[in-house]
Amino acid sequence: MPRKSPARNTGLRWSNWNLLLLLPLLMLITPWFNSDEPRVLGLPFFYWYQFAFVPLGVLCVGLVYVKTKDAPATTGPDRLDVDALDEREADR
Repeated sequence: MPRKSPARNTGLRWSNWNLLLLLPLLMLITPWFNSDEPRVLGLPFFYWYQFAFVPLGVLCVGLVYVKTKDAPATTGPDRLDVDALDEREADR
């Protein structure tokens, strides 16, 4: 009789801080900033806007890392034993 295995945790963790990772993706919506004016140091808006997202992206990723690095990756120990893993491979 096959044993039921408990639900596996993928090791991914989610927090509200991870929403900051969506902010750098705004630079991918080019119609929002596809213009020539205003210019900064002679650079059209299209270019300096993208350059501004480089430090913004680094800041967002760094902040999310610092705020979530101490959070546990799993809620508990992995309860699958070696026999359950072997049986799963044999079923394929």
